[in-house]
Amino acid sequence: MTKKQHTDAPVRGQRKWLGNLLWILVFLGLFLLLRPFMQGDVVEGQAPDFTATTLQGETVRLSDFHGQTVLVHFWATWCPICEFEVNAIERVAEDWPVLNVATQSGAGSELTDYVQTHNMNAANVVLDPDGRLFQRYGAKAVPATFVVNPAGEIEFVEVGYSTSWGLRARLWWASQ
Repeated sequence: MTKKQHTDAPVRGQRKWLGNLLWILVFLGLFLLLRPFMQGDVVEGQAPDFTATTLQGETVRLSDFHGQTVLVHFWATWCPICEFEVNAIERVAEDWPVLNVATQSGAGSELTDYVQTHNMNAANVVLDPDGRLFQRYGAKAVPATFVVNPAGEIEFVEVGYSTSWGLRARLWWASQ
């Protein structure tokens, strides 16, 4: 090995490292720039009460959960991030009240098939076929998750993917 070949290896490694760092900074910058748009004009303070129908035909109201910490989760059948997040939301629903609002996803057999295919609890799926409920909460993108404390106030808002552990931590904090 010549002296030049020996010194080229560290330079290539540094360039690769700097290139990776640059990509990370670009993605972080895009995330920070897009986050305010995604959060849009989300409501703060008292959560808008609503009356809606579940996939099973039952009437549900947010006010039915007064005194409990509840997760209001907006998603859509056409959203790939929502599909990736289904299991996390279902795991949280085993321990916490969850209103899983299917927004702009229809209300017929296509939605029923989606819920069955993804092993979702149909009793937790709330219908918002025209997106009016979603609009009342002011988010601009799905998934959008609102943690509502026992007093009915919005404690946390997350637009985008959330982990089950992150959601559980927010729910626990809001319940204190």
